[in-house]
Parts: sequence; structure tokens; C-alpha cells
Amino acid sequence: FVFDGMPEEKLAPILERHDISRDEISQPCNVTLLRDGDRLILFDAGAGPLFMPTAGDLAMTLDGLGLAPEDITDIVFTHGHPDHLWGVLDDFDELLFPEAAYHFGQAEWDYWSDPDTVNTIGEARAAFAVGAQRRLDAIAEKTAFFTDGDEVLPGIMAHATPGHTPGHMSFEIATGGDPVLVAGDAVTNAHVNFEQPGWPSGSDQNPELGAETRARLLDMAAADGMRLIGFHLPGGGIGRVERTGGAYRFVGEDA
Repeated sequence: FVFDGMPEEKLAPILERHDISRDEISQPCNVTLLRDGDRLILFDAGAGPLFMPTAGDLAMTLDGLGLAPEDITDIVFTHGHPDHLWGVLDDFDELLFPEAAYHFGQAEWDYWSDPDTVNTIGEARAAFAVGAQRRLDAIAEKTAFFTDGDEVLPGIMAHATPGHTPGHMSFEIATGGDPVLVAGDAVTNAHVNFEQPGWPSGSDQNPELGAETRARLLDMAAADGMRLIGFHLPGGGIGRVERTGGAYRFVGEDA
């Protein structure tokens, strides 16, 4: 579904250059962890145990860093899709991060908490809405809300990047050194999204708006020389955006 509606004669050579099969796509899931003074901040909470069998290993990954879920002080969400939100609950439907404060964009929260979303989102994503509402109910009393341009936490500014979901947010981190842009799913791959950012993507709930947002975001990252972190980008998801003619290229820090 990611490539639905894209012109086949232009899509095929892009996929071939990147050795991508359109029939079987394997995407990494990169949860960003920021240590800032006494704060340990996660951007998104991963998928948890109930979404995909190859996801849901965030607690194990933290353990490998010598951290426990109880050490996390804040979780800042880009959006409410399962691989970003569902990880707030453990196998027993208890909060996995019991000491954390949660930070959610107001528009995104309103969308997923609306009882009518399950009826309007489409059959393929109806389970997303049901699962989101359960998890929002679980964190509601510990959640603070923000809008475009707000400083969510010291040195972390919210940028509205709608299209993938109605209230999708990205975050500019300026707590020291070069600024970093946590893009969530505003950019979901390092091939078509960069070479043809204006093409609508089937992974976006509003493909046309998603394409507009993506082009704007990549232009900003390239112009400002910002490091970019994408949830589904390769090599840990962190790198820089370079202009190549009328398109862009993702240069990962592991390159």
C-alpha cells in the first residue's frame, strides 16, 4: 500500500537503485532517547507486545543501555499509530513507564480520542483507533498537551507536520550542539520519500497533505543543515538531508 498511486515507470528504477522489493518491505523502528540533565526523554513509546511480532523490544533495548522503564521521565509523541503509542502498556495492560510524564499534541489527541474516528478512519485502520483509545485512557491523567510552535520541554520545540496523521508532530531539539529534527513518520523511507518527496504515499492518512509536509520538512532540514532522525529510516535513523538537483538524499551517520 505504501507505493499505491505512484507512477510505475518512475517508481521501478528508484526501488531498483535501493534494492527494495515492493512486495516485501522491512522497516526499522527507531525510538529516540534523549538524556538532558536529570531527564530521560523518549520520543514515542514503540509498539509494545501486541502489534507486530518483530517489534515491541524497547524495554529490552533500554536494559542493554543499563536503563529500566522506571528511569524514563518523559515521553513525547509524534502521533498515535500503533508502533509509536501502543508501547505505553505492558503485557498486563499496566503502564510500562510508570514514572513518566506524557506529552501529546492537542490535535492528535483529539483525533484519536474521538469515538467517531473508528468509523471514519477506514476499515484497514479501524483497529488503530480502538487500540489508541485504550492507551490514551491509560495515560490521560499524566498527559500534558501542546500545539505547533510550543516548547514541549526545555530546548524541544514542536513543529506541526500533518498528513501522515491529522495531528502529526515533529520536534526540533536544541539542547546542545547541532540542532536535531525528530521527524517521526513525516518521512517514512530513505528512497522514494527523498527522491520524490512530492509523491503521495499510501502510508499517509492524507497522502496529498503528507507530501506537502514532507517536501517542506526536507527543505528545512537541508537548508538549515539539521541532523534528521526518522522513525523508519535505516542505520538507526539518524543522518542529514542533502539536496541532489530537484530531489534529496539521506546520508546516514553510519554511511
